[in-house]
Amino acid sequence: MSHVGVPRGTVRKRRSLALLTAGVLTIPALAGCSSDSEETSRGVPQDIAPAARDRVADGSTVNWAVDAMPTTLNAFQADADSATTKITGALLPTLFPMDAAGQPKLNPDYLESAKIIEREPKQVVLYKLNQQAVWSDGREIGAPDFVAQWRALSGKDSAFWTARNAGYERIEKIERGADDLQVRVTFAKPYADWRSLFSPLYPKEITGKPDTFNDGARTALKNTAGPFQLKSVSKAKGTVTLTRNPRWWGDKAKLDTLVFRAVAPKDRTKALADGTVHITDVDATTADRIALALRDGSNGQPLTHGPGADLTPAAALRSWALANGSDEEQAEIAQAAREKNRKAVAAYGAEQKALRGYAVRKSLEPAYTQLALNGESGPLADDRVRRAVARALDRQELAETVLKPLGLPAKPLGSHLALAGQPGYKDGSGALGDQNTKEAQALLADAGWTQGGAAEKPKDTKAGSEAEKKADKDEADEKKDAEGKADTEDKEGTEKTEAEEKKTDKDADKDADKADRAAVGSDDSAASRAEGLYIVGQDDKPGAAPVQAPDASTATHVLAPSRAAAAQSLALLRQASAVSAVSEDGTTAEAASKATTQDKATAQDKQPGGAAGAYAPLGTAAPAPASVKGPLGKDGKTLTLRFVLPSGPGSQSLRGVGERIAAMLEKIGIGTEITKVPDESYFKDHIASGDYDLALYSWPATAYPATDGRPIYAKPEPATDGSLLVEQNYTRVGTDHIDQLFDQAVAELDEKAARELMKQADARIWAAAGSIPLFQRPQLVAVDKKLANVGAFGFAAPRYQDIGFTDRQAAGSPADRKK
Repeated sequence: MSHVGVPRGTVRKRRSLALLTAGVLTIPALAGCSSDSEETSRGVPQDIAPAARDRVADGSTVNWAVDAMPTTLNAFQADADSATTKITGALLPTLFPMDAAGQPKLNPDYLESAKIIEREPKQVVLYKLNQQAVWSDGREIGAPDFVAQWRALSGKDSAFWTARNAGYERIEKIERGADDLQVRVTFAKPYADWRSLFSPLYPKEITGKPDTFNDGARTALKNTAGPFQLKSVSKAKGTVTLTRNPRWWGDKAKLDTLVFRAVAPKDRTKALADGTVHITDVDATTADRIALALRDGSNGQPLTHGPGADLTPAAALRSWALANGSDEEQAEIAQAAREKNRKAVAAYGAEQKALRGYAVRKSLEPAYTQLALNGESGPLADDRVRRAVARALDRQELAETVLKPLGLPAKPLGSHLALAGQPGYKDGSGALGDQNTKEAQALLADAGWTQGGAAEKPKDTKAGSEAEKKADKDEADEKKDAEGKADTEDKEGTEKTEAEEKKTDKDADKDADKADRAAVGSDDSAASRAEGLYIVGQDDKPGAAPVQAPDASTATHVLAPSRAAAAQSLALLRQASAVSAVSEDGTTAEAASKATTQDKATAQDKQPGGAAGAYAPLGTAAPAPASVKGPLGKDGKTLTLRFVLPSGPGSQSLRGVGERIAAMLEKIGIGTEITKVPDESYFKDHIASGDYDLALYSWPATAYPATDGRPIYAKPEPATDGSLLVEQNYTRVGTDHIDQLFDQAVAELDEKAARELMKQADARIWAAAGSIPLFQRPQLVAVDKKLANVGAFGFAAPRYQDIGFTDRQAAGSPADRKK
């Protein structure tokens, strides 16, 4: 699927995402993370036109559109993408694919059973393989394949270029069981998400040697074990062709051939009309065209949409008059225009007629869209400002904006770590609080952002983040030193010192200007590169502080990823990274102390609608009006945030959501500078590098939140070069307590206890206000109406062997279908 703003990539690892005073960041133990029973939530069912296998015809070829040719067929490499996922799903073993409820489910095609048989002194998992399971060369799938994959992905051999090793690094040894069909895996440390391992499973011929793993598997898979096998890869045609696997022991694939064809999102309507694809993800615009085609085909009326549909009778009469008038030059121009319009109408009508052969399958994609708040620097480094942004949002309105027109349930998402319908889902947003304009304004006031603040002279001290407090201390120390010198010097020396003090103050102001301008990020060169730039809530009235261009040295601070996140790119597959225990240093102890103190808070500390930490201190007065005019300010600077959005044609919906958010923030006095950037650079050059204040992007769902969620919400760590190791936490917001909860959950073999730990982690992620989930993304798939068992799968993995035509003639050769 081509949705800008979704970190997509090979492994969910390259999901190359999410998220000050004492008592503010932590939350009460019962606020959003109680031990109450899970919410009863139902996900939206999949829409795949299900049909029993005996109703599906044998034969034929199906073309399935993908965004682009896969750069690799090795799902464990950093540049794997969604096309890699689709293709390897039909070719290789997945031991525990997700079911319709988003849970891992044992795949009987490969396993008879798999379970923990020992917990003490070490965790041992015993896999019993399907006796018929073989690779396409006839060799049994067995322990040697498990061993080779473990060694390649454990992270111990740097010769293997891998994108993840989560879970594999915890394995101590792999042995043959009672016979060749049993694989015994012993873990050095407990690993709750053991079902995530060995999927997809590659043959030892690929994972056994660095050369074949790193290079050979990028373009070819000679040995596979799925219902299909790889026939060819053609970059010239933009196709990857699969055929039935003659050694497949399970249900025979209904299709003769399955072709994955690279089709850009902008070309998909035409590809459907031309019949070059049978299955493709589409946007709302194409979905509307298909709906109109089906409607028009049923009523037989002339088209009331498309080219020329908005032509009024008067304009049509004038066009005819000009085309048939005595002015030959004007007549020639009018006739050419009428002929061009006639051809456009005819082409559009032909496309609409062809589109009647498709249906749009609808569900909710196993991914969610979130508002990311970059907490590294600038105003959003202050958690009060982040919470003010979060509490200004009407998340229900935003969900309705995207989902309601599509006829999908429009309910805001309440969790960072599970989607509605998944086990363990619970709405934890109460840890932050509901939308409340007055509370948002009070938080901003407490952080020092006021109506007259933009006109004020910068002060010597500021409230806010620890970084700001350190800067304040440095400035105070400088003044104190200067004053000490003045006491011991004569008048001439005193005058010299005063001149130096003025210069120091001036330099400090310049440094502060640089920091603020970097937060705004509105240099002239960036503005010229952007396709569009405007500021919400800034009227440029007399006396208003203009947005300044940042210093070149501070405009963009690119943060280095950790080794586990070395490949920063978009990701839709299950991502992982090494899970290490939190060190018992002073910082961790302090965070744990704060969490313990807050967990013991009494009912008096709580306030309606959320945790005490989600509010301004008691007694802080909110501004009187329900909304304010113009952005707030502090120390002569306006409160303006840089909101980066993609500019491509497939991102209209995302931009619409962004503009609504900007309007909501304007009501509480936060100005928003919207910068539209090319889709191809949106994630890599802005999100991953930290060159934004606000951004919209998505994360995929996972059945393993303790493994996949940790790198997204892990507290960034400083590197020796002064940068941050952020893994996939592109908001740069995290806490030691959140890390500890992930570490405990990933080692907790009791599933109920592990889910409870994840609920507690989610509540604290909400309270930190670095990532605000908005809604689960819509999933729209255009499918040939004669095809069964394919469409909007929701959580579930496709069963490729069941896909086929229900129409016997449609299942014939392409030549037969044209007759």
